[in-house]
Amino acid sequence: MQREEKQLEASLDALLSQVADLKNSLGSFIYKLENEYDRLTWPSVLDSFALLSGQLNTLNKVLKHEKTPLFRNQVIIPLVLSPDRDEDLMRQTEGRVPVFSHEVVPDHLRTKPDPEVEEQEKQLTTDAARIGADAAQKQIQSLNKMCSNLLEKISKEERESESGGLRPNKQTFNPADTNALVAAVAFGKGLSNWRPSGSSGPGQPGQPGAGTILAGASGLQQVQMAGAPNQQQPLLSGVQMAQAGQTGKMPSGIKTNIKSASMHPYQR
Repeated sequence: MQREEKQLEASLDALLSQVADLKNSLGSFIYKLENEYDRLTWPSVLDSFALLSGQLNTLNKVLKHEKTPLFRNQVIIPLVLSPDRDEDLMRQTEGRVPVFSHEVVPDHLRTKPDPEVEEQEKQLTTDAARIGADAAQKQIQSLNKMCSNLLEKISKEERESESGGLRPNKQTFNPADTNALVAAVAFGKGLSNWRPSGSSGPGQPGQPGAGTILAGASGLQQVQMAGAPNQQQPLLSGVQMAQAGQTGKMPSGIKTNIKSASMHPYQR
């Protein structure tokens, strides 16, 4: 009896040691994912997964060892249930279980999953047993083919992105032309003072010469606005648009007759 108890204690100590190592590895990996994700590399993630896989394999070997007793044959019975805070329980569970009451005992001492989860597991097991070996092999091959195509596409995208990053960006403009255009628009740099041939003589800046506007105006005759035949049309004497003596302006032969404002030219 004492030998079996010692063997059980030794197995429990080895199991607790393996579980503690696995817990520390999981905590370290989760910390990296949450706080060092910006500088985390894929090889480092693979190393963490390899470490966890190795520790799980070691834990399974400990459980399957011939000297390890069958823990499923051991029964754990809660002796004391209390709603008060237990400091020793807090220290042993690292603050996860503050009390050992009737609310937490079914969860921590349960040997089977929830009835809903157990029912789903049975349904999945039944569905898997209905599939034949040939159908299962075809599904496995189809899944492997889909995974291979997906990996190929991901690798292609990575190669294209790397090649695109190494390729220099082609320049689509000339900086010298851009600077010259900005200087011309903002400061008038490089613009000539060219004027049309008919704008000789002094004039106001930005206004065309009088010779250009009045060119060919000498051939126009007196313009009279049409009206009713029996109505007298008050006329103003012809007004010369420009005097011959003015410098830079040609004498104009245009005469304008202005009708009274009370008479509409299209009066019925």
